[in-house]
Amino acid sequence: MTISVARTAISIPVRGLSWLGDQGTRAIAALVVFGIAIPPLGAMLRPYVTEAIFLLLCISFMRVDLIALRDHLRRPGLIVAATAWTTIGVPLIFGLIAHLTGFDTRAPGLFLALMLQAIASPMMASPAIAALMGLDATLVLVTLVTSTALVPFTASLFAALFLSGTLDISPLALGLKLLAILAGSLLVATAIRWIFGADAIQRHRRPIDGVNILILFVFVAAVMGHVIADFLANPVLSIAVAALSFAVFFALLIVTTLLFRRIGYEQALALGLMVSQRNLGLMLAATSGALPAFTWLYFALTQFPYYVAPQMLTPIARRLTAKTETSRTASATSTS
Repeated sequence: MTISVARTAISIPVRGLSWLGDQGTRAIAALVVFGIAIPPLGAMLRPYVTEAIFLLLCISFMRVDLIALRDHLRRPGLIVAATAWTTIGVPLIFGLIAHLTGFDTRAPGLFLALMLQAIASPMMASPAIAALMGLDATLVLVTLVTSTALVPFTASLFAALFLSGTLDISPLALGLKLLAILAGSLLVATAIRWIFGADAIQRHRRPIDGVNILILFVFVAAVMGHVIADFLANPVLSIAVAALSFAVFFALLIVTTLLFRRIGYEQALALGLMVSQRNLGLMLAATSGALPAFTWLYFALTQFPYYVAPQMLTPIARRLTAKTETSRTASATSTS
């Protein structure tokens, strides 16, 4: 009887987490709404952003498909090119344009936000989002892993080049903190995979998704908590910053897709999606949130294109996928 009661007590929250995990993008959209609508909750959760990002990284590393990772590493040329573009090309272009136009001195808060966005690694959720859109997520996954491994070194380099005196943390300390967060989460994820096994993690995918969404809420609420107050204080500025966040997102998406179009527009679009979605939470964790209010505002409003654009682009992605499948079928038929 006692065992039955214990099992029931455990199964109820597991079912709840499974249901939450099944909601997918709808749950993420709801998180944004709740984060905006309940500002006091954001203020209460803001001190825990670093811990939330660490746990999100643990879950992401825990679920990496190691077989797919090994298979794709057999084509290192494309991986090197994509990794170099997202870790070196993007921040270098951002920094040079800002420096040459004097934007870094005219709008230091916005420049800091843009540079932190540029030097960040791609979002850990990028492969999952690409898969939900019907795109091949394998290339995205491998590039994500390689660029994330490099970001402690590239971030400290570009922080030294372009953010000297702007950040409250030194470039070296930034790199070391990023390394500690990433290495620590990888070690925890590896331990979990070793103890429970990859099969068990796959079987419990739905409740794990639910846990992921709950932890993500801490980050979303902390970042979005002041959006309404900022909008009421200066609606024109808030709209302008939101428009800029969409412009940066689509600029990175389009440029990356065009740069890699020779590998096929389906994979190029997947890479473009990855490059345009930067892990701003990792930058918040590395800086302990010690950033100007304007930088926080930009980070908050950047969440909108991150979660809205994939919905907008899904019909295009599905057409590209269907076109690719048709070409493969025709090629296989002609060969046989």
